[in-house]
Amino acid sequence: MAIREIRLFGDPVLNSPMPPVARFDSSLRTLVSDMLETMDAAGGVGLAANQVGVAARVFVFDCQGMRGHAVNPTWRPLGDDVQTGGEGCLSVPGIGGTVTRHNSVVMSATDTSGRPLTVRATGLLARCIQHETDHLDGVMFMRRMDPEARKEAMALIRASEWFKEN
Repeated sequence: MAIREIRLFGDPVLNSPMPPVARFDSSLRTLVSDMLETMDAAGGVGLAANQVGVAARVFVFDCQGMRGHAVNPTWRPLGDDVQTGGEGCLSVPGIGGTVTRHNSVVMSATDTSGRPLTVRATGLLARCIQHETDHLDGVMFMRRMDPEARKEAMALIRASEWFKEN
């Protein structure tokens, strides 16, 4: 296992939709293991493959007592209820914002062996699934914020040391 470098806002890999995984082999298992270690070291609850520079539809998560990974995930809402709450992102250190998401979702994906898995989620886990799947679609959480809050977040990003260094 290895801790990988987390790509920061502005890196083109974060703005591109990720291709589906076609090969379920040891390199995929190593990627997932590395991503879990990287997420843990960074103190996150989720991490998408493109955040570590890998073009693949994979994310890992650890929230609400559930830890795992999703390969080629899709999700759909369960009902019309929404939740509005704060989100942050390991690719945007120190910057957060308020985002409205579906409160309950069902995710379909596969594991690293290609076996199907289904996860029904509410609350933080549902938010995490939506946030990480957005990453795999090339969408950063700021695009889900209201326009005024997004402007403020972008100003904070432009003023941050990590952004100036990249």
